[in-house]
Amino acid sequence: MKSETAKPNEGQIARLNEVRDGFIAQWGAFGSQWGINRTMAQIHALLMTGTTALSTDEVMETLDISRGNAHTNLKELVSWGLVRIIVKKGERKEFFEAEKDVWKIFTIILRERQRREIDPALEILRDCQAETKDLKGTEAEAFRDQIKELEQFVSFARNIGGKVGQLSYGPAMKIAAKVLG
Repeated sequence: MKSETAKPNEGQIARLNEVRDGFIAQWGAFGSQWGINRTMAQIHALLMTGTTALSTDEVMETLDISRGNAHTNLKELVSWGLVRIIVKKGERKEFFEAEKDVWKIFTIILRERQRREIDPALEILRDCQAETKDLKGTEAEAFRDQIKELEQFVSFARNIGGKVGQLSYGPAMKIAAKVLG
């Protein structure tokens, strides 16, 4: 008996492409909500759900975006570590493939979000404490107390994120089950 996945018919291919296109669009919308460029998230979704590495031209054509937009976002995904450059023998152009391991994707995004968002926030909070340490009065004291509390919480969250990012999937899930169970 042959597997149905061995030879999809045109209807199945069309349906898969339709669902995949919807996912790519939604992943892009989520990306915008998470503070990530929509096109960057769409390229990530395209590569993450594909089975072969794609060239810049293929990404451009599939997502109907400009070369500059594709190039910039692919390079950014490579710098994050979510996408790798693949060199194919006999080809002059670069090809790109996404990391497929969901836990690895999560930890990469966690690390980048910390570096780009949490660390600068901590710096601002610490600067505010330093700049107001000599100020007197109830307003200044209330401000410093609030900033200190925020800094402690953000530092705690950053440390937790750092510890989670260092775990492998299995141990992380066991800890999560204990904490949430």
